[in-house]
Amino acid sequence: MCHVLIIEDEMLIALDLQCQLEALGATSFSFADTQTEAIDAARERRPDFITSDVALLEGTGPRAVETILRELGPVPVIFVTGTPQDCKPCAPPGRVLSKPLHSAAFAAAFRDLAPNVTAKPV
Repeated sequence: MCHVLIIEDEMLIALDLQCQLEALGATSFSFADTQTEAIDAARERRPDFITSDVALLEGTGPRAVETILRELGPVPVIFVTGTPQDCKPCAPPGRVLSKPLHSAAFAAAFRDLAPNVTAKPV
């Protein structure tokens, strides 16, 4: 099982990420479109993996991820953003991918960061 927290304020992008992640073996999802909602969702159910935008409706994805990692320990993360230059702090273990998202790059990053997830054929 792989529970993913998707931090994204554009619902269509969040649903696209969910679809891609399901194809890669993720089994359950939580969604958040603000920094506070992301932290609360992670506290409610610890994610095995996180995808995060940078700019959110309130706050930022990197700050939410920073808090989650400080409280819960290491969780692999991919930042998916149209503004990669604003991805601060997005230091490892995170990866930064630019929008528009290339599915092959996203799949490769997910497989690399979450090697214990059983990937379904794409």
